[in-house]
Amino acid sequence: QVQLVESGGGLVQPGGSLRLSCAASGSVSSIYAMGWYRQAPGKQRESVATITSGGTTYYADFVKGRFTISRDNAKNTVTLQMNSLKPEDTAVYYCNYQSSRWPNTWGQGTQVTVSS
Repeated sequence: QVQLVESGGGLVQPGGSLRLSCAASGSVSSIYAMGWYRQAPGKQRESVATITSGGTTYYADFVKGRFTISRDNAKNTVTLQMNSLKPEDTAVYYCNYQSSRWPNTWGQGTQVTVSS
């Protein structure tokens, strides 16, 4: 199995920045995709950004130009740099790992709160 450890959540004012990190350990494949999802109260979980082992990225429309996803393959770590944060970005953010053997592994979630 694969374990995901997330960090970097917290409270930030509108317009501020946070950086989320997720480290994968265990049976990590060389071919995998990792990403960030979020779930706000009363809403379903939604994709925020993903990145493949080859470096191809995907961003949800609501974060394009504000968030940047990156990865360090040597460390099996993915990072989400979040800038220009808005109150509507408030949610629990979950790291996700996908490979052929472990198609859907989730982190424990980290709270991001954007408020004055």
